[in-house]
Amino acid sequence: MTFGSATIADPPDALERARQHERAVCAAVEAYAALPPDQPVRLAKRTSNLFRTRAATSTPGLDLSALQGVVDVDVEARTARVGALTTYERLVDELLPHGLVPLVVPQLRTITIGGAVTGLGIEAASFRNGLPHESVLEMRILTGSGDVVTATPDGEHAELFRTFPNSYGSLGYALDLVIELEPALPYVCLRHVRFPSVEQLVLVVDEVMATRAHAGERVDFMDGVVFSATECYLTLARWTDDLDGRVRPSDYTGEEVFYRSIQSRRRDLLTAHDYLWRWDTDWFWCSRVFGAQVPAVRRLWPRHLLRSDVYWRIVAFESRHRVVGRIDRLRGRPSRERVVQDVEIPLDRTADFVAWFLREVPIEPIWLCPIRLRPGAERPQDDPAADPPWPLYPLRPDERYVNVGFWSTVPIAPGAADGDVNRAIERQVTEHGGHKSLYSDAYYDEATFARLYGDAAYRLVKRVYDPAGRLPTLYEKAVQAR
Repeated sequence: MTFGSATIADPPDALERARQHERAVCAAVEAYAALPPDQPVRLAKRTSNLFRTRAATSTPGLDLSALQGVVDVDVEARTARVGALTTYERLVDELLPHGLVPLVVPQLRTITIGGAVTGLGIEAASFRNGLPHESVLEMRILTGSGDVVTATPDGEHAELFRTFPNSYGSLGYALDLVIELEPALPYVCLRHVRFPSVEQLVLVVDEVMATRAHAGERVDFMDGVVFSATECYLTLARWTDDLDGRVRPSDYTGEEVFYRSIQSRRRDLLTAHDYLWRWDTDWFWCSRVFGAQVPAVRRLWPRHLLRSDVYWRIVAFESRHRVVGRIDRLRGRPSRERVVQDVEIPLDRTADFVAWFLREVPIEPIWLCPIRLRPGAERPQDDPAADPPWPLYPLRPDERYVNVGFWSTVPIAPGAADGDVNRAIERQVTEHGGHKSLYSDAYYDEATFARLYGDAAYRLVKRVYDPAGRLPTLYEKAVQAR
């Protein structure tokens, strides 16, 4: 692996890249204007990481696929302008050879940077770098009114900048973004630390969030896995370029499965590239439902198809055709409810929430990813009653959180209805002072949703930037699947 220090491209190539990008921006504006004004607008994408069902429509979507790639990069300032439809896989491929990466690289390859900013993205660097939208310095947004505006934290469109995160395309679509970058080294050294309880794990999370170290070693990345109430792990990792001439990096893109290595190894080493995509190969542990972790099947499964977007397409096919559901009914098995969620729980309530979840919801393992807003990067909070820095996902600047992720299905019990388990989870998240990401099914009534997701700030911005209501509202998209 070669790490450079120059520019992303020679000047003539960089100039042509910028020109192509501007042509794509102009084409996007024209395409938006050509859409039927009386029909809701939605983004046309070949891949998606959303698990919300969308209502069928014959209206063509807005194709922004030309807005991809790194437009330009300032290596010294550690910033880059990137097309909003650029996947993190492409971002890493273009930036890592220069020794740079985004401050937070979400764990699945096909998440786009625009999607992570208008939605939500987290990863093991989030305990120190926060959320992807916190590293955005500027973004051009195609608003619901069809205008292109440049939004910055302190400019004319600062309120749009603040409310854009978690708006899920209901205020407009990002066209490009200027983002902060951080240095990367060729390898990542991992330590898997076992705990007999979530309570003890949480104590170490608190320590690492305060000191960025544990047992005398620096910690650059931190996440965890709960296999059961008595088998819990934190993976504490750091950048390194020192192999000491003796250690070869592990490879979990073939027959070995990363999450199983957590239980059997105390230490590990991965290339920077493989570390960033360590969860993607098996979609965390969800590939097991497709048989992809059965050794005989895995040996036959082409390596380049061991990736999350392939599994997602299988899930999408099943959602459309219900093949497995029909087979289960023929076998007399109960219908199943999809429980695919990521929730942010305050650190001091995490153990209680996980204990409830392990008692009530038959899903394991679950993922833990500590998170907080970037220190010093939040909006000044002189007034304790002041609006949160990011009103549509109102994490508190002075609070530490843990993202709890769980992705599976559960049998629908006799007398119960599809959605009951998800509704119970939503209630528990609220009771524990947390927030739920909106990429998957949501069941809130409109008043509760308005209270939890910054409706007062949202409505003000919606009236300014989408006065004709060409874009569905956030509630319509996240709960009503419009």
